[in-house]
This record gives sequence, structure tokens and C-alpha cells, in this order.
Amino acid sequence: MFRLPGHLWLVGLAAIVLLIAATAVPNAAPVSPRDIIGAASELTYSTQVNPRVLAGTGALVVAGMLLLLFFYRRRLYILFWVAGWLVTSSSMFAASRQFDNVKASWLAYGVSQFLGIVSTLFFVIGADAYRTRPRLQRGYAIILLPILLWFALAPLALGPSAVFAPGHLLIAGGLVAAAVGHFMLVGQPRMVGAAVVAVGLLAIAGSNAWIAITIPGPSATESARALYIQLSLYLVTALGMQLMTFEDMTYELRRTNRRLETAQGKLRRMVITDPLTGCRNRRFFDEIIGRELQRHQRHGIPMSLVFVDVNQFKAINDTLGHDIGDRVLQQVAAFLLSRTREADYVFRWGGDEFLILMSCSEIEARRRAMALQAEFTASPENAALPAGVGLSVGCAEVKDDSDDVMALIKIADERMYENKRAIRKKGTERKVVAMR
Repeated sequence: MFRLPGHLWLVGLAAIVLLIAATAVPNAAPVSPRDIIGAASELTYSTQVNPRVLAGTGALVVAGMLLLLFFYRRRLYILFWVAGWLVTSSSMFAASRQFDNVKASWLAYGVSQFLGIVSTLFFVIGADAYRTRPRLQRGYAIILLPILLWFALAPLALGPSAVFAPGHLLIAGGLVAAAVGHFMLVGQPRMVGAAVVAVGLLAIAGSNAWIAITIPGPSATESARALYIQLSLYLVTALGMQLMTFEDMTYELRRTNRRLETAQGKLRRMVITDPLTGCRNRRFFDEIIGRELQRHQRHGIPMSLVFVDVNQFKAINDTLGHDIGDRVLQQVAAFLLSRTREADYVFRWGGDEFLILMSCSEIEARRRAMALQAEFTASPENAALPAGVGLSVGCAEVKDDSDDVMALIKIADERMYENKRAIRKKGTERKVVAMR
């Protein structure tokens, strides 16, 4: 996803400030004592409650609430939000302070405007910190330094009006950048809170632009009224940040649950799967055989057991080693798994023995077992194995009144040994014929 360059908007704002300073200073008129007295009277508010004090207190409360969330969540973007609200609170308190010296009041107002700009930087970084760890570079301080000098010195020479409109325009630009950054988080992962924060920041940016364009200075009555409007917008933005934090926590919980479910699935497969062959193990057989018997009895579905043994396996282990023996078992298991239906189960019963649970009658199971035996003997997989490797099979059907599965497995095992003896007898007869 596209990331906002953290310093791009600051470079543009610094260029605008320097341009304003270059054009305003040569045309600046000297300030007379009468102007100072008039400005001092303009800086007093007619309202009983200073809106800047109210806004600063509200920002401080929001910062405290977000700080509690940070101690609980430990997410970096919340910490940048806290820093942004703290700087916003400092900005409001600085502008609300009235000094006996008018120059000091003007200086405080210029610093207040600068702090308002810095607060928007923290909100921009906060949006970026949600996706990745941001880097605070020294270039930020280099860019902010001329802005600080202008907002600290210009009011002393030109009065507070010199930093009124530029300050609100720069704050509006920073808030727009922060709003865009939060808008880019809406689809990641569909957080309504990010959209509320973005809309709130965009509305505050619009109000700052409106103040800069329509209100003549900080002492105008409209300026105090605009602060009350901004206060409500800041509260909406703070609620959006709370919502975004809880949505992020919910998303993380869902993601953690999915990881746990995946891990449980893997662990489950490990528990019920034979690690060498990939077939189901006896634990899984014990787990599902009761359910399969109930299904067989309830719905009248035929079910049979096919016992499979690998011929010459002990001799291969003794003469060629266990590595070759393991490869033989893997090849046999892969063959059986690829030739059985999805409704059937293939279990590694132990050693070189396999058990197949088939949903069919004994006649059909015997036919399929003999087909597996013949197909394996003629398969390319068998040609790559040591000589003499083959399959012996035995079948037993599960009757409707069957409740002792182990007895049926024993019957299938005995029939498998009968098949093995028949194979050995044929092999002996062939050798005798070949010797003659």
C-alpha cells in the first residue's frame, strides 16, 4: 500500500512560510504604543469561559484516555496520537495565557500556532505507524526550525495577525495529510474508526481553512465561536480513535483465533496421522470406528475391512536396511491412498501392515483388494522397489449385528495370511517348474 512521505507536506509548508515572510517583512509598518494598547484590548475575550482553555482541557482528557489504551494495547500509533493531543492541548493553553507584556502575549500566540502545526505531524505519523514502524529523521527538525523562527519572531514585529492566517492554513494542510493517511487505513481491515478519524480531521482542516480566509484575526469574536465548533469536531475525532483502537484489538483477536485454529488443525493432523506413511493411525481408527458402525447400522450401508501386508518386508529390513524398508512402506502407502475412494479410510496398522475400511460388501471388497494386489505388482512403483515386494490381502465384512470390530480384524488378518501362503506356494511351484 502507498505510504505518505512523512516530510513531503512539511517541505511545502516551510516553503509557504518563507514566502510569506519574504513578502511581509519589507512591507511591515512600525508598531506604535497606541497599536499595542489596542491590540491588548483585542486579545481579551468577552466570554466568561475561555474557549482555548476549554479546548486544551478537552484535548488533555482525550490524551489521558488514549494513554490508558496505550498501556493496555502497547501499539505505537496510539502513542503518537497521545503526543498529538498533548501538543494540541499545549497549543490551546499557550494561546489562552494573557501576559502583562503585550509582546509576551503575541509571542505565546505565535508559539501556540507552531505547536498546532507540530500536533498535525504527530497525527500524520500516527496513521503511518499503524502499518509500519515510522522513522523520525533529523530532517524534520531542520524543516521545522525556520517555521518555529517565523512563528516566534514575526508576532513580535508584525503583531499576532502575521501568524494567524498562515498558522491556520498550515494546520489545515497537516490535518488533510493526516486525514488521507487514516483514509488509507479504512480497508485495512475495514475499520470504521479510521474513517471517522479521517472525516473528523478533514472537517477540522476545513474549519481552519475557513478561519484563515474569513476571520481577520485571533481577537475577533468569530474566532472564539469557531473554537467551539472545532471542539465538537475534535471530540468526534477522539471517539473515532477510540473506536479504531477497539476495532484493531478485535481484528487482532480474530487473526489470533485463526492462527490458533490453524495450529490446532495441524496438531490434530499430527495426532491422527502416521508420520512415515501419511496414512491415518490406530488412534484415528479408535476414534471413528464407533461412528462408522452407527452409520452402517442406521442406514444399512455395507462395510468391510481389508487387511494388507507387505511381502518380503522383514527380509528387506534385515538385508538392505531400515532406510530402504521405510521407502518401501512409503511407496505402498502412496499407492493405497491413490487407489482408494474418498469415502474409504487407509490406516497404518503397525509395522508393514495396513487396514482399509471400505463402504462396500465383502464380495466387492475382495474384488477390489485382488485388483489392488495385481495392480501393485504390475505398477511402475513396484518395479523401482527391491525384488519380491508385493501385497497380501484379506477381507471381512461387518455384519449388521457386529459389535466386536477387533474380532473381524482378526478374521481379515487370518485370511491375509492364507493369501500370503498361497502366493508363496505359487512362487515355489514356479521355481520348481523353472528348475525342470
